[in-house]
Amino acid sequence: MRFLVTGGGGFLGRYIVEQLLARADGPHAVSIFARGPYPELSKLGIDVIRGDLTDPVAVASACRNRDAVFHVAAVPGVWGSWEKYHSINTLGTENVLAGCRQQRVPRLVYTSSPSVVYDGRPHEGADESLPYPPDDAYLCHYPHSKAIAERAVLAANGPDLATVSLRPHLIWGPRDNHLIPRLIRRAKSGRLRRVGDGANQISMCYVENAAAAHLQAFDALAPGSPCAGKAYFINELQPVFLWDWVNELLTLAGLPPVKKSISRRMAWNLGALFESAYGLLHVRSEPPMTRFLAAQLAESHWYSTTAAQRDFGFRPLVSVEEGMRRMEPDLKRLASRAR
Repeated sequence: MRFLVTGGGGFLGRYIVEQLLARADGPHAVSIFARGPYPELSKLGIDVIRGDLTDPVAVASACRNRDAVFHVAAVPGVWGSWEKYHSINTLGTENVLAGCRQQRVPRLVYTSSPSVVYDGRPHEGADESLPYPPDDAYLCHYPHSKAIAERAVLAANGPDLATVSLRPHLIWGPRDNHLIPRLIRRAKSGRLRRVGDGANQISMCYVENAAAAHLQAFDALAPGSPCAGKAYFINELQPVFLWDWVNELLTLAGLPPVKKSISRRMAWNLGALFESAYGLLHVRSEPPMTRFLAAQLAESHWYSTTAAQRDFGFRPLVSVEEGMRRMEPDLKRLASRAR
């Protein structure tokens, strides 16, 4: 089969590419659509198509002769202009949908986020019945732009293009270039603080399990199938206490646990202050605290995967314990060089 993975050079994208190449029903032709050259992937026989999601012609060309598209590419983060997030996360996704229709791609698996339904309140064992919050309730542009894109993906589902949206939560694992490195840097610099009372539970998803969910959904996806036109939470089957997990990661990295703390209210107020100051001064770098970050670090947000298990057989391939063992070398390496 012929697959296209947008953002295939990124953290999750690479694991999806590797699992596609390793499928027992192969060999398969795998291409990625990305802005960079990625020569190391080209050496593996992967066709690297350079382009930008904001270019509808380039996107449509990349979709030609594909049996499925995995749309993983996005701009993450909690700070930046609406234009940046909307142009890539929202309009870029619309370009992918248009390319799939134009090139008659039969299946699209879209990578979304639980933050598309996050309203700043605790979510405990929540399922897909959670509604999207009002547009003015989003605490930053990333979840808002992804929510608009997800709704477009689900609305596009039909007899000629079957679509499904997956919401992996807090993806972590070896080769992570976002979540874990930032955590280690903050810990090494002494700027890491526990927010809240430390009793909040969260869902997280080991990267190989997130990638496997994409392939499991693809295998079940077809016009009229149970997962077609639906969104699903993807994470480990049991939640963890966020700050216990953070301390476990720090211990494996050879660093001391988090000892200092700040209340949720103070973190929220600081976030609001930083957002105002950075906005007024047009500072491009991310503030040390935002309201979204304060809520995420202090509140519980964990989700049920019952629907994914039922509709397309979602099952994690790697246990949390094994994932931590595999992560330990990266943690020690990051700790040795973090500043």
